[in-house]
Amino acid sequence: MYGLIRPAFDVAILAFLLYKAYDLLVKTQAVQLVKGAVFLALVYGIAFLFKLTTLLWILTMLAPGLFIAVAIVFQPELRKIIIRLGQGELFRPDNKPRIGRLEAVVTAAEILSQQRRGALVVFSRRVNIRNIIDTGTRLNADISSSLIVTVFEFDGPLHDGAMIIQNGRIAAAGCFLPLSEQQGIKKSFGTRHRASLGMSEQSDAVILVVSEETGAISLAVDGKLYYDLSPIEITRKLRELLDRGARRGETEPDKFSLAADVKAAEEEASLGEGKDVFVE
Repeated sequence: MYGLIRPAFDVAILAFLLYKAYDLLVKTQAVQLVKGAVFLALVYGIAFLFKLTTLLWILTMLAPGLFIAVAIVFQPELRKIIIRLGQGELFRPDNKPRIGRLEAVVTAAEILSQQRRGALVVFSRRVNIRNIIDTGTRLNADISSSLIVTVFEFDGPLHDGAMIIQNGRIAAAGCFLPLSEQQGIKKSFGTRHRASLGMSEQSDAVILVVSEETGAISLAVDGKLYYDLSPIEITRKLRELLDRGARRGETEPDKFSLAADVKAAEEEASLGEGKDVFVE
């Protein structure tokens, strides 16, 4: 009996590790690195099969240099993979806010949008973001729209930072987020949008952004920004993302990004500025 269970257990663990490795690669945009490695392996296999000695010699000579080049070029992606491996809590269940609390956040975002007040709200998921929470002021408060609006009041001590929602409560406010390393971000996007993208690149958190200049409400997740969504779209998207946790496929472009693209195009036409969706 033990002889049958051990191979099955072995295969199950291997399959789980492969799935998590693929999930990490997709979320950090390092899938391009895998595609390049597969292509080189295919070329090497063809050269070996057909005894192409010159090509084999060239590939063998270039191999050490290629490893160094990959480490340099893909350094940000490799660093993100290591961060996620170190911070990931694979077996911890998601503690998402209840629907009423989620609606309180969206209501606060609507109020802040109408008053042209900027806001950053981070919904923590599986990846541990304690290092981000430690940069702000711990609150450990119940989620309420009035408290969120108060935190992001003009000239308040916490309004420039981000609010962190974790385990169904407001964990902290006034937190500092890492700025995005992406090069193609529109210059019209301010620090809040860049910080939301940076946070989504280095964790699996979902970040809600309210623009101080335009009042647009957006969501950032897995290095993509869904710009200028309606409150209904925000609520539905948040429910999807927080319900499904960190499973793959949750952030692929869908009707929300398409709707945001149309809205951004209309805004650009009316204002004459580059207020469009940034989805890499």
